[in-house]
Amino acid sequence: MAGRNHSVVTDFFLIAFTEHPEWGLPLFLLFLTFYLVTLWGNAGMIILIRKDRQLHTPMYFFLGHLSLVDMCYSSVIVPQMLAVLLDHGTAISQARCAAQFFLFTFFASIDCYLLAIMAYDRYVAVGQPLLYVTIMTEKARWGLVAGAYVAGFVSAFVRTVTAFTLSFCGNNEIDFIFCDLPPLLKLTCGESFTQEVVIIVFAIFVMPACILVILVSYLFIIRTIMRIRSAGGRAKTFSTCTSHLTAVSLFFGTLIFMYLRDKSGQPSEEDRVVSVLYTVVTPMLNPLIYSLRNKEVKEAVLKALRRSKASRRP
Repeated sequence: MAGRNHSVVTDFFLIAFTEHPEWGLPLFLLFLTFYLVTLWGNAGMIILIRKDRQLHTPMYFFLGHLSLVDMCYSSVIVPQMLAVLLDHGTAISQARCAAQFFLFTFFASIDCYLLAIMAYDRYVAVGQPLLYVTIMTEKARWGLVAGAYVAGFVSAFVRTVTAFTLSFCGNNEIDFIFCDLPPLLKLTCGESFTQEVVIIVFAIFVMPACILVILVSYLFIIRTIMRIRSAGGRAKTFSTCTSHLTAVSLFFGTLIFMYLRDKSGQPSEEDRVVSVLYTVVTPMLNPLIYSLRNKEVKEAVLKALRRSKASRRP
């Protein structure tokens, strides 16, 4: 492509779902509802964790940060997507596109790291319960979370700088819901091998490394559970991990399907649907998953509702 004469692209045009104009308003209302539920659910989880002393534990400390990141993660993508649906396509400058890509990569990376940290937390709680309080001190918790934020920033910074040093030319239409890497790479011209290698290396470092930590943690958890003699004891111990396993399966399942599979011959329609799952649906479902499957959260919600009713009485 290097030898072809292309006009240099300085802005992009997002056109996801615009081939079906009649879908615009229904999808707008649907995704707006999902977004509002995401904000309400995750903000409610954060407030609940801060207010209820029963939830002042390492697991809920990490869950509070996961809820915060999910709110930010969704807010980077959904408002832009709503504008695309309402206006049947929208222009975005290269600088705004780079900022959106950086923020999406930043929060998505932190999400990966937090889920890995939460798996390690479950391993310590199940495998070394007597040392749990000693290992998961407040200092250790803040250190792990700070590490996740720093690692997320470094990964996002390197990938964004590398991606946007590429030359974009010719067609400026992005048939996707936001400025993500796969559709951007389709618009590049000239030599891009070095940049693509750097991007892939950092992608391999984040997602598979986190998945490896999660798998190893759960292998140790399963080994510990199998040593419990009573079936009831095994079920009770494993139930403390089911919420996290569900969230991990939902988040990493869609990301793996999107980024680590062979895309030859795959339609972009499929990619857009999958991207909606991990940017819109997953952040909305996480508070629901932890609320329905965690006894402590259910009790905290009931207490909060009772306090609310009591405060309204004359």
